[in-house]
Amino acid sequence: MKILAINPGSTSTKIAVYDDTTPRLVRTLRHSVEELAAFPHVTDQFDFRKDVVLHELEADGIPLQFDAVIGRGGLFKPIPGGVYEINDKMLHDAIHAPRPHACNLGCLIAAHLAEHIPGCRAFIADPGVTDELDEIARITGSPLMPRITTWHALNQRAVARRFAAGQGLRYEDLDLIICHLGGGISIGTHRHGRCIDVNNALDGEGPFSPERAGTLPAGALIDLCYSGRFTREELKKRISGHAGLAAHLGTTDIPAITDRIRKGDEHARLVLDAMIYQVAKSICASSAVLFGRVDAILLTGGIAHSDYVISHLTERISFLAPVHVYPGEDELEALALNAIGAIRNELEVQEYC
Repeated sequence: MKILAINPGSTSTKIAVYDDTTPRLVRTLRHSVEELAAFPHVTDQFDFRKDVVLHELEADGIPLQFDAVIGRGGLFKPIPGGVYEINDKMLHDAIHAPRPHACNLGCLIAAHLAEHIPGCRAFIADPGVTDELDEIARITGSPLMPRITTWHALNQRAVARRFAAGQGLRYEDLDLIICHLGGGISIGTHRHGRCIDVNNALDGEGPFSPERAGTLPAGALIDLCYSGRFTREELKKRISGHAGLAAHLGTTDIPAITDRIRKGDEHARLVLDAMIYQVAKSICASSAVLFGRVDAILLTGGIAHSDYVISHLTERISFLAPVHVYPGEDELEALALNAIGAIRNELEVQEYC
């Protein structure tokens, strides 16, 4: 069984070719700011990204012969987690997604390639808008603004299944808190195979992160909006992009920040420790969702490679439950395994409607 997985990111397109569960090719294709600047809108990058994928496959001598092509899911409407066969409705919603992001190209490229391969199917799995919140978790202090989810669903579920398999258990039988530590930070509360509570890690909730502001004082934010100092788009960047560590320290590079700390930069120490502090508070708050009965806390994402962050974070949260660390992300592998499970009828294939 041959699978092509495609994961478009802001400045890269990651691809992997799997023969059953064995990776034959795993590649990150970087895109320069100058290359992407030629496209006014994210969807305008479609042909460019598609051609980059095709060129890489050709260069490696890999023919267009796949049983499935699976793309990273986009930021369209909220849907339950799982595997979805790409259909016309999904393609329409990806093109007209209210939140432009390169991940919206995943299903577009997958569908286009699969259409030109006999017998090939096209899927997405566990998109960032995966929404399985308990109804009580949606309520805020204003009926005008219910909570929504944008999080690292694909990687969190992959790590959950990896942990469960290592324990000889099923993800569906466990109660877990999973924290993805990346450019954005998402903290999901997983009860028996569903993420019943998680923060909006893209633009406005939870701990601050390398690139995002997290939860902000509402009154001060409203005042800033009407101050005349910034345009709407500039303020959006102050929430997601030029926010968090980037705003405080001028960089999102955790190794560079910890190096500054080692050299005596106390301001860098205070800001990074504050981020860790906020992450720990959010993890501890999540334990209340599970009435304190937490089987394990799983830490993942790129920042999980940092001994400084993990040691300081573990010190604050280890009293809750055993802490397990899975540095990096397994999104390409997760996509491939989801496609294989769908083809083998081991996973239910859902319809996007």
